[in-house]
Amino acid sequence: MHSDRTPDASLIHALLKEQHPDLADLDIHPPIRGWDNELWRLGGELALRLPRTERAPTLIRKEHRWLPELAMRLPLPVPTPLRIGEPSVLFPQPWTIVKWLKGVPADRTPLSPAYGGHAADTLAAFLRELHEPAPGDAPSNPYRTAPLDTLTEAFEQQARELHEDVPPGVRAVWQDAVAAPGPQGPPVWLHCDLHPANVVVTNDTIAGVLDFGELCAGDPAVDLAAAWMLLPDGQAARLFTAYAYADDAAIRRARGRAILHSLALIGIGRAGERGLPGGKTTWGHAGRAALRRVVADS
Repeated sequence: MHSDRTPDASLIHALLKEQHPDLADLDIHPPIRGWDNELWRLGGELALRLPRTERAPTLIRKEHRWLPELAMRLPLPVPTPLRIGEPSVLFPQPWTIVKWLKGVPADRTPLSPAYGGHAADTLAAFLRELHEPAPGDAPSNPYRTAPLDTLTEAFEQQARELHEDVPPGVRAVWQDAVAAPGPQGPPVWLHCDLHPANVVVTNDTIAGVLDFGELCAGDPAVDLAAAWMLLPDGQAARLFTAYAYADDAAIRRARGRAILHSLALIGIGRAGERGLPGGKTTWGHAGRAALRRVVADS
C-alpha cells in the first residue's frame, strides 16, 4: 500500500471524510511541521497529526495507547489522542486526531523571569503527577534513559563539534553528573523530551505540554533536566523544592541530562543557521541559554 500524494488540505478533508466523516466539515488550517509529525489544525479545538518520519507511526500508536490514561491525572493540558486514523489508499500510515493546545512554543517565547517562580511551581506539579511508577509493560527508550556513564563518548563528540558554544565549566558539571549515584526507586513515567519546543506558553506561564512520542519509563532525572531547559535563570532550586522528591544525586544526574539535551538543541540550531534541512534556529538559542544556566547553577 502506498501513496505518492503530497499532504494538502484536500487530502486532510478526504481522510476525514473517509474515516471520521463527522469532522469533515471543520475548517482546515495550514500545517505546522514538527520533528516527526505534521500538524493540521481542525476548527478551533482539534488537530490532525500526520507522520513525516519513518519512526513517527510507532510513536503515534504509543501515544494513542498510553497518553489518554496518563492525561487524566496531569495538571496541565496535553494533546490527548482522541481518535486514530488507519492506513488506507489515501495515506499509507496511521494518523491521529488530538486536542489542540493554545499557546506559543517556549523556544519562540521564553518564559518571563517575572513569572519564573509560578512557572517553576507549575512544572513541578506536572512532573510530580507524571512521575508515578510505570507498569512493567510501559515502553522503553534505551538511549534517552541510558546511564550517564555509558554516554560519555556521545558527550565528548558533541562537545568537540560544538566547542565554540560550550562554556567553561561544562565538562566539570558533566563529570560530576556521571559520578552521581544512580536512581534507587522504580522506573517512573517520563515525558523524556521536555525541551522548550515541546511546551506552550500563554500569559507568561506554562499552558500545556506537547509531543509525548518519547514517552517511556526510567529515571526521573531525565525530565528534571527541564529545571534548566525551560525555566528562567535562578528557578531550578524552586522547582526541586516544589517537586519534593529529588535528592542530591537526582539533581546531579539531571544536570548531566540537561547538558546532553542542550548540546543536541545547539546542534539543531546550528543546522538552522546554515539553512540545512531539519535545522531550527530557535532551538539553538534555547540550548545555549540552558547550557549557561546549568553551569551557573552548579
